[in-house]
Amino acid sequence: MASLPFSATSFHSTFICFNYKARNPNLFFLKKGSRFTFSRRKFIIKSVASDQRQDLKEEGQITEEASLDTFVPDSASIASSIKYHSEFTPSFAPDHFELPKAFKATAESVRDSLIINWNATYAYYEKINVKQAYYLSMEYLQGRALLNAIGNLELTGAYAEALKKLGHNLEDVAREEPDAALGNGGLGRLASCFLDSLATLNYPAWGYGLRYKYGLFKQYITKDGQEEVAENWLEMGNPWEIVRNDVSYPVKFYGEVISGPEGIKEWVGGEDITAVAYDVPIPGYKTKTTINLRLWSTKVALEKFDLSAFNAGDHAKAYSAMKNAEKICYILYPGDESLEGKTLRLKQQYTLCSASLQDIIARYERRSGEFLNWEIFPEKVAVQMNDTHPTLCIPELIRILIDVKGLSWEQAWNITQSYINGDLSTRTVAYTNHTVLPEALEKWSLELMEKLLPRHVEIIKMIDEELVQTIIDEYGTEDLDMLQEKLKQMRILDNIELPESVAEMIAKPEKSSVEAIESTEEEDVSDEETEPTAEEDELEEEEIEEKNEVPPIIEPDPKLPKLVRMANLCVAGGYAVNGVAEIHSEIVKNEVFNDFYEMWPEKFQNKTNGVTPRRWIRFCNPDLSKIITKWTGSEDWVVNTEKLVTLRKFADNEDLQSEWREAKRRNKVKVASFLREKTGYIVNPDAMFDVQVKRIHEYKRQLLNIMGIVYRYKKMKEMSHEERKASFAPRVCIFGGKAFATYVQAKRIVKFITDVGATVNHDPEIGDLLKVVFVPDYNVSVAEMLIPGSELSQHISTAGMEASGTSNMKFAMNGCILIGTLDGANVEIRQEVGEDNFFLFGAEAHEIAGLRKERAEGKFVPDPRFEEVKSYVRSGVFSPYNYEELMGSLEGNEGYGRADYFLVGKDFPSYIECQDKVDEAYRDQKRWTKMSILNTAGSYKFSSDRTIHEYARDIWRIDPV
Repeated sequence: MASLPFSATSFHSTFICFNYKARNPNLFFLKKGSRFTFSRRKFIIKSVASDQRQDLKEEGQITEEASLDTFVPDSASIASSIKYHSEFTPSFAPDHFELPKAFKATAESVRDSLIINWNATYAYYEKINVKQAYYLSMEYLQGRALLNAIGNLELTGAYAEALKKLGHNLEDVAREEPDAALGNGGLGRLASCFLDSLATLNYPAWGYGLRYKYGLFKQYITKDGQEEVAENWLEMGNPWEIVRNDVSYPVKFYGEVISGPEGIKEWVGGEDITAVAYDVPIPGYKTKTTINLRLWSTKVALEKFDLSAFNAGDHAKAYSAMKNAEKICYILYPGDESLEGKTLRLKQQYTLCSASLQDIIARYERRSGEFLNWEIFPEKVAVQMNDTHPTLCIPELIRILIDVKGLSWEQAWNITQSYINGDLSTRTVAYTNHTVLPEALEKWSLELMEKLLPRHVEIIKMIDEELVQTIIDEYGTEDLDMLQEKLKQMRILDNIELPESVAEMIAKPEKSSVEAIESTEEEDVSDEETEPTAEEDELEEEEIEEKNEVPPIIEPDPKLPKLVRMANLCVAGGYAVNGVAEIHSEIVKNEVFNDFYEMWPEKFQNKTNGVTPRRWIRFCNPDLSKIITKWTGSEDWVVNTEKLVTLRKFADNEDLQSEWREAKRRNKVKVASFLREKTGYIVNPDAMFDVQVKRIHEYKRQLLNIMGIVYRYKKMKEMSHEERKASFAPRVCIFGGKAFATYVQAKRIVKFITDVGATVNHDPEIGDLLKVVFVPDYNVSVAEMLIPGSELSQHISTAGMEASGTSNMKFAMNGCILIGTLDGANVEIRQEVGEDNFFLFGAEAHEIAGLRKERAEGKFVPDPRFEEVKSYVRSGVFSPYNYEELMGSLEGNEGYGRADYFLVGKDFPSYIECQDKVDEAYRDQKRWTKMSILNTAGSYKFSSDRTIHEYARDIWRIDPV
C-alpha cells in the first residue's frame, strides 16, 4: 500500500501528563478536547479519548472519572499517537511515512502503554515489598516484539485499523522490525518464554542480561557455505528500550586485594568500567502486569578519553580505555580460542553478575528503608542462574556482603549457599543445568581468574575449603581412597593442592601405627617368650611399614592446567539444582553430579522446560488458533493449555480434520513463498514439509539427516519415474541454524547440506519429489514462519546428549509430528501425544557408553547402506569439495574427530527404516491429520506457564500478586 505524506498539522493535539509526586513525565495521548486532573499519585481522565468513548459515557456505560486502568485506546487515538511519534520522536526525515518510519513510530506508541503499565507494576511491588525473583541469563532470544506486545495488550485489531488509516498494513510494518540479537539458541529462547509467562501469571520478577551491540552474527549462505557478518539490529535504534542513565554501577577488573583496618579486605587499582541499565518492558497477556528485562551496556567515564594522545596523533591510545569497556558488550559468545577471547568472555560474565547483584541489593536496601535486615535478604530475593554463565554471582554476592556491607563470612555464606537441614526457604541463589556436554560445563583458568578477579578467587578458595570440609564431615577419613576420589570429583578447584588444614588432617593418623603395634605387643606378652625367627622379624617389619603407609594426598599435575570448575561452584553455592527434562534430570543426578546428589539429594529437582503458547501458537499461527478456540469452546487455552486436551475427543471428526488440513496448507503456502524469497528455490506446498531447525552441532546430528536424504536421493536415481512415485512421498527438507564461527566441523555440515541441495534441487529427474533447502540466518521470526507450516520435525540428537530442547515443544503445539530419539523432552512429549503419534528410532541413553566402548574395541560393523552413502558422497556427485574430514569423522575406532562419537552410523539403519514409516503414514492423510491433532492436544504439558508455576512454588517461593 502506498505511503501517505502528512505533516504535524494533520493530527490531534497531544498532552504531556506528569506524575505529580514523582515529577517524571509519562506520555499519554488523548483526542483533541480532552482534559485531565491530578489525584495525588495518578492522573484521572475526565473526558474521553475517542468518539466511541464519548458515546459510551453519554449512555452511562462509564463513569465521569475513569482511571487509566480502564482506558482502552481505540484506532483513532492510536493513529494520533503514531503520528505524534513520527513527528516528535523522529529517526527519519519528515517528508514521507515509509515502512521503516511507520514501524518506529508504531513501536514507540506501543511502548507508551507499556511504560504506563510498567510504572504501575513496580510502584505496587515497591509498596508491598514483595519477594522477587531475578533471572540471570547471558542470552535472551526475544524475536520481534511488536505483534507480541499488541497481542498481549489486546490491541491487535485497533493497531491494524489505525495503520490502515495511515496507509499501511500491520503485517508489513511488523516485518520491518529486526530480531533483537541478544541470543542464539534454546537457552535464550527459554529465558524469553519465561519472562512472558512471569508477566502473564503476575509473578514479581525481573530478567537481567547484556545488551549486545552486534549479537552473535548474521549468517549468509554462499557457495563456500556459512559466512558471518556482524548483526545490525541496533543500526536504526531500538524503540523498545529505555536507557536509564541514572542507573549505573562500577565494575572492576584486575588490581589487587589489600587488607584494611581490622582485616577488612579491599579490592583496589586495576581497570574500572561502568555498567549502564537499558530497560525493556515485557507485557503479560491480558493483564496490566508488565515486568522488566534489564540489559547492561558498558562504558567508561569521558575523562578516560586521552585528549592529549589524540591531538598528538596517537588515536588508538586516546580511546583504548573506551574501546576496552565498550567491547565487553559487542558480541555474544566471542571466540575464546585466544587468551584475549577468554578474557573477554570472563569479563562479560562478571559484568552481568556484578551489575545485576549491585542493582538487586540496592533495590532491597531501598525497599527495606530504615528497617534493613540482612538476615531476611533471602526472604525477599531469589536469584536464578540460567546455566553456568552467571556463576560468578555467587562469589560476587559474598564479596558485596562482606567487603561493602560489612557482614561476616558466616553471615554472607549462609545467605548465599545451599540449604541447611533441608530448609529451602532461607537461601538466595539457585542453578539450572542445561547440558551434559563436558565442554559446556565451564572451567576457567585459575591463572586468568586470579589476574582478572583476584578478590573472587580468594572467596572461591574459601568456598572450596567449606566444601572440602563438608565432604570430610560426610564421609570421614577412614577410607582415604574413597575420600580422595570424592574430592577429585567434587572440588571447585581442579588440579590444585588441598588447603593446608585439610591436607594435614588427612595425612596425620589418629595414632601412629608403630605405637599401636607396640601397645598390642605389650598386652600380649606371655611368660613363655620365644625368640622370633629371622623370617618372623622380616614379616613384622613389612607389617609395620604397611600400617604406617598413608595413601598419598592428590598432588597437582604440573603438566595439566589449574582450573576453576564453575558447575561445581554452582552446585556448592546454590540452594537448588534443577535439570530441564525428566531424563536430563536423571542424568544430572546419576552421572554429571552424582557425588553431589549422593551428599545432597534434596537439592536436586526436575523442571521440564516449556514454551509460551502466546507467541508460539496464538500469534504466529492465527488460523490454527481460531480452530482450537472453536473446538475447545473458548480462548482459555491460551493461558490454560490443559484445555487443549479437549481436542482428543474430536481427533477423528471429519469436520475438524478438514479445517485442520486447510489451515496447515495455508501456512505451507506462506512457507513456500518465504523460501522462494529467501533462497530462490521453488517448492510444492503439497509435498511434506520436513524440518530440522536448530543450532548446528554434531550432537544434534544434522549430519544424520542429510546422510538420510543422500540415501533417499541415491535410491530415487536408481529407479524409474513410476517407481519413485510409488516408493516415496514428495518432501521438502528444510534446514536452518547457525554454526558457531570457530566450530569447523559444524560449518562443514552446513556446506554439505547446501551442496546436496544445489544438486538435488536442479535435478530434472527428481523434480518436486525431493527438495533440500537451507534457510539462512535462522532466528525467532523465521521460526514463527516455518513452524506453523511444518509437518514433520526432526529431533534426532544422540540419546542422552540433549538436555531438553524447546523447539520440539513448539512444533508439537502446532500439530507437527516428531521423528526423534528418546532424548531430552522427546521422552515426555511421546508420552503425552501417544507412542503411535511419534516416530521413534535409535539407541537409548543407557546404551550409549556401551556402544562407544564397542566401537573403541573395533567390534562395530557398519550397515552396508551407510557405507554406500559415504562412498556416494566421496564420488564427488554433490561437489568437488573434499568431504574427507566430514566422512572420516564417521570412521575409525578412536582418536579426536574420529570414531563416530555421536553414533551417526549406529543409528543410521534405524533412522532410514523409520523414515519409510513416515512416508507410509503421510500417504494416509486422514491418519496423518489425526496424529497432528493429537500432537497439539498432547502439548498441553509443555507451556512455560506450567514450568514457571513450578519454579515459583518449589525453588523461588514467590506468589503471584
